[in-house]
Amino acid sequence: MTTDTGPGAPATVPTRDTGPRGPATVPTDTSPGRPATLPTPYTSPGTPATAPTATGPDTASATGPTGPGARAAAGSVVGDERLRRWRLVLGGGEADGTGRVLAGTDAAMDGALTALYESKGQGGDRRGRDRSAGLGASAPSVARWLGDIRAYFSSSVVQVMQRDAIDRLGLATLLLEPEMLEAVEADVHLVGTLLSLNKAMPETTRETARAVVRKVVEDLEKRLATRTRATLTGALDRSARISRPRHRDIDWDRTIRANLKNYLPEHRTVVPERLVGHGRASQAVKKEVVLCIDQSGSMAASVVHASVFGAVLASMRSIATRLVVFDTAVVDLTDRLDDPVDVLFGTQLGGGTDINRALAYCQSRITRPADTVVVLISDLYEGGIRDEMLKRVAAMKAAGVQFVALLALSDEGAPAYDRDHAAALAELGAPAFACTPDLFPEIMAAALEKRPLPIPAT
Repeated sequence: MTTDTGPGAPATVPTRDTGPRGPATVPTDTSPGRPATLPTPYTSPGTPATAPTATGPDTASATGPTGPGARAAAGSVVGDERLRRWRLVLGGGEADGTGRVLAGTDAAMDGALTALYESKGQGGDRRGRDRSAGLGASAPSVARWLGDIRAYFSSSVVQVMQRDAIDRLGLATLLLEPEMLEAVEADVHLVGTLLSLNKAMPETTRETARAVVRKVVEDLEKRLATRTRATLTGALDRSARISRPRHRDIDWDRTIRANLKNYLPEHRTVVPERLVGHGRASQAVKKEVVLCIDQSGSMAASVVHASVFGAVLASMRSIATRLVVFDTAVVDLTDRLDDPVDVLFGTQLGGGTDINRALAYCQSRITRPADTVVVLISDLYEGGIRDEMLKRVAAMKAAGVQFVALLALSDEGAPAYDRDHAAALAELGAPAFACTPDLFPEIMAAALEKRPLPIPAT
């Protein structure tokens, strides 16, 4: 459980990874008989003018006296703080057993959490609960609730709670209203939800939705673009080796390895008969990259990140980038790569998956196999012809294509995926693994240089 400095520190309380009612452990709620929907109308608890002022144990022990009485007082503060935390974790009622009454900011936080995570019991049996819910026409209530959680909790916690509200309470349809979109905290998962609603989105909402998506995309670009360009530019330079480099262009690591046979033990030195150097970057296209992205519903976060990376790669003159999205159909979005928001609104999350068909299209567009990297981003649940898919991968690799298979391109770790297909790709020399956005530049640099991929440990 996260440590804070007193009851007035709302941003740290709801990170309840081990608690039964926190965002990460909703299914094990231990408070029966509470509604599973936001109250209609939802009543904002508000924040009283006199919030609790008790200090945490660290403050008490650091500033107070050191005698036995002070230690007893500090122990009392520690015990009280523990009761407070357990009360917030368990959610109140007879089930928590703490006997603690919340007030001030704590009560307001608990009210916002209760509105989302409490559930209905069935016949007093907590194991069989009705967790289905619907908010009906209570958009103003939801908007107030969204405002409350942004006031009480940190941005990362707000994003988790919003995601849970969308999943548990059916808030997706309410996101079609502009005022709702203006109230939410924008993140990658919200973008995925908006893209899945794209076809049903009215014109009055579309511009607001694009603004939300653009904010997330711009934040991702700020985080990822500079490092990606620097990493890949270095990889492209190193891939163009020259044998008579100028002194400042010498690749000393490769030069030493190439001349180890000329080591002189008595002088403890290597005589470099052959120099290996970095090539100079030119404006000509050196490599071609094909991003082939599965747009099934489970790949939403990967689609968002891949679109941003596609735009970054397309901005580099020495890389010719193609971006292809697919379900059972294949759509080439290369002509939209200058604006990743346009790319995202050109996708259609959901539907089936035909990887073989998508790879057939990508294969037909490859003109320089030895200088091409194909990145397949998919959970590998193939609805097309499995054997044909594997034959295409084998044919591309035999022609010299660098083939990379990513099960996900997101910060959420390895998703569910088809293990048989992943094993079959590994046998072809194309191991499939999940990749975070921060690792992606290194993966691409290794592929461009034709060296082993830095596969993360599982």
